[in-house]
Amino acid sequence: MSLSGLLPPNLGGNSPNADGNLTPEEKAALQQAKIIGYMNRISESCVFKSSMAGVLGFGLGGIFGMFISSLDLQHIDPKIYEKPFREQIRIQARDMGSRSFSTAKNFGLLGLIYSGSECCIEAFRAKTDIYNAIAAGVFTGGALAVRSGPKAIVLGGAGFGLFSYGIEKYMHWGE
Repeated sequence: MSLSGLLPPNLGGNSPNADGNLTPEEKAALQQAKIIGYMNRISESCVFKSSMAGVLGFGLGGIFGMFISSLDLQHIDPKIYEKPFREQIRIQARDMGSRSFSTAKNFGLLGLIYSGSECCIEAFRAKTDIYNAIAAGVFTGGALAVRSGPKAIVLGGAGFGLFSYGIEKYMHWGE
């Protein structure tokens, strides 16, 4: 077994120390190679990928929600402008924070479900193609609409599946 670049050249099966009498440097290199292997396996797992998508979706959703809430002034009561400036800032900041948190939760959940389902479908099919993304989109759209009834599940799944298809076609435009 050769791990070029990670292990010293004498660490293969032909080395004079192959019987287990490794030098401290060779033991450290072997331990480092094992740790790198564990880290690679963990980072390639569906749990890790979906967790990272959820965390990053939460962060992106928070930023997006903050931006959108600063543009939407229709829901603010006009009586706010009669209050002192500090009170206005406090009310608007509280509203911005709650709307930003709500959007962050939604984006995080969306990323978690979509990424996890796509990874599981890909692992089950043992293929990487556009059908994984479409199936994950259908599952995600249906799962997010489950509280709204069967018609919403079908429409949500179909809509998100079509959206996933469009995004995948755009991402792989020249291939």
